[in-house]
Amino acid sequence: MKNKNIYEPEVPKTLAKNPVLKYILVAILLIAAVGNWCWKSNPKISENATAVNSDPVMTTGATGNTNEPDMVTVQGGRFAMGGNENNNEKPIHNVTLSSFKIAKYETTLAQWQKVMGSNPSGRKDCMDCPVTAVGWDDIQTFIQKLNTLSGKNYHLPTEAEWEYAARGGTKSKKFEYAGSNDVNAVAWTSANSGSNTHPVGQKEANELGLYDMSGNVFEWCNDWYDENYYDKSPENNPKGPATGPHRVFRGGNRASEPAKSRVAYRNPFQLGYGTMGFRLASSL
Repeated sequence: MKNKNIYEPEVPKTLAKNPVLKYILVAILLIAAVGNWCWKSNPKISENATAVNSDPVMTTGATGNTNEPDMVTVQGGRFAMGGNENNNEKPIHNVTLSSFKIAKYETTLAQWQKVMGSNPSGRKDCMDCPVTAVGWDDIQTFIQKLNTLSGKNYHLPTEAEWEYAARGGTKSKKFEYAGSNDVNAVAWTSANSGSNTHPVGQKEANELGLYDMSGNVFEWCNDWYDENYYDKSPENNPKGPATGPHRVFRGGNRASEPAKSRVAYRNPFQLGYGTMGFRLASSL
């Protein structure tokens, strides 16, 4: 009795008399068998690829490194701090600052999640957007952990450091907003944001190469707030009042009117954290 080839698929008797159809069917069955074996050996290849590409912790975009911020060195100097728009911006007074570093971008949700393992903003669709819904004390915890991980000494900028950097430092062209007199060129505000925060670094940078210092999210500073602090502020490296009921925030946000994105605009925290973010600074 002739042994049947175990690798030869079963062929219907109706095709046995037609060798051409027989071999076509055999080829189709062999191709299907090989494809099925490959699929079982590599389950859900496309799904796994999607999962890797959408990993929020690894999304870096403009920021590059999710662990540490991209810092810009700000050469120290003397500048006129304040403005004439609101009473708490007066009087305009001279301030002299030592050199320092400040983050090129607002701290992103991806950076926060990498360090803290949490998502205070509640968003998963924009990990390169600034982290929001974080309080001043929450940021201190973030900074402590980041400093431990990096071996560096990050902190929030003082109010004077923030304004000096926003104005462009020694390269300042005395713009009303951080990098331009055209607010739409440098800031996401209620006029152009669609009521959403946007990924950092999409608008034009200021003279120092800093992004979003006007608009997108309000940014916490290290100082306590005092409406009349400018009347008694020391000229050299002012640190703000020793105590106070609220901390200062700067820079305007995606829901605020464009005027609040001016570099001189200042206000104390009093409402919810939803539009509050921050950027880091460090000493040289």
